[in-house]
Amino acid sequence: MALQQEGRKLFLVIAGILAFSIFAYTQTAYTSPASYGSFFDAQINNRNPRESFQRKGEYLKSLFKLKGLDWPARYVYIRAFKYDSQLEVWVKNSIKDEYKLLKIYKICALAGSLGPKRFEGDYQVPEGFYYINEFNPNSNYYLSLGLNYPNPSDKVLADQAKPGGDIFIHGGCATVGCLPIRNDQIDELYIIAASAKSAGLDYIPVHIFPINYSVQRSYEFLKKTMENDAEYKALNVKLEEAFEYFEQHKELPVIMIRDNGEYIVNDAPTLSPRFLPKQRPKSKFVPTYRKIDHVADAVAKWPEYPGGASAFAEYLKQAGKELAKDLPDSIAKAYVQLEFIIDTDGRPVNFKVLKGVDDYVDKELMAKLEQMPTWSPAMLREKPVAKKMIQTVTIGGD
Repeated sequence: MALQQEGRKLFLVIAGILAFSIFAYTQTAYTSPASYGSFFDAQINNRNPRESFQRKGEYLKSLFKLKGLDWPARYVYIRAFKYDSQLEVWVKNSIKDEYKLLKIYKICALAGSLGPKRFEGDYQVPEGFYYINEFNPNSNYYLSLGLNYPNPSDKVLADQAKPGGDIFIHGGCATVGCLPIRNDQIDELYIIAASAKSAGLDYIPVHIFPINYSVQRSYEFLKKTMENDAEYKALNVKLEEAFEYFEQHKELPVIMIRDNGEYIVNDAPTLSPRFLPKQRPKSKFVPTYRKIDHVADAVAKWPEYPGGASAFAEYLKQAGKELAKDLPDSIAKAYVQLEFIIDTDGRPVNFKVLKGVDDYVDKELMAKLEQMPTWSPAMLREKPVAKKMIQTVTIGGD
């Protein structure tokens, strides 16, 4: 597939839309600035950034030193997770280094739902690959960092007349489709971004994902959300590929865009299903079955466990505790209802689970209960008779 060949457009975008590879040489060419540089100086001529630096400058220097990073920032990458309400800041010293996680900020308000932004007024936060293209030191939301929405993909897939715009990371904790964080946090992020731009990083990438794919609760929620949305599923594959690439390499993927707006993640990793349930062990237990000709419905005296009802309750309680370790990881407490027969010789036989957990737990419980001591059998007309029992056993819990 050729880029921009014979009328076919395949955009190669800097990471944030995306890939830094085109600019790798020029970005490694600069040397550490003697000062924060002219862009930073111009920013702190404004009151809000100046006061931000006065409050946070020394703290950021100390934080960077603690993380083994050079100050001022040189390479900065931001990724946001909508459903998880998190905004991560990653930093590295040189083009050859791996990114290190500097901080995680909580996104303190969010409009819309999972899914990309497609038209003006939909209150959606975009999902995709962007970069910071605007610094606003006098924002209505204190300080703000503008994103290049609509990017080339959005310009194809979003409403052609009114795709929307003005997407920012900002302070103020209020939003109609942006990524707000607290004012004391935008203080830090604004200074970090301004220092990186002043040091020569013209494109600060911002990747916005619907979820953090490493969080099971978020992953399962996203699966349900896009069950009947083929278009969103297709987009999500590309987003997850980019997420996984960064997780594996701690480096930004090269992202390209087809003429139909579809993202292409260069060297995309193979995606495997996440959070598959662990394989459950198999129980070798085979319940004892006796052929019993007659089971009494009504009896003069019910079967009795040795020591009476309190001793039976204690036996079941102990059995439930011992079997707690056999429960699936996702279950801390379970109730199993089963039936069995106390035969004329007092032996408990013919166990059958009515409401259980899974095959393994159910069979292990039956194996345990088959080991009960001999009961006093039910009596009818002064003769022992077989009697069916139904019992619920609590497994796990306190």
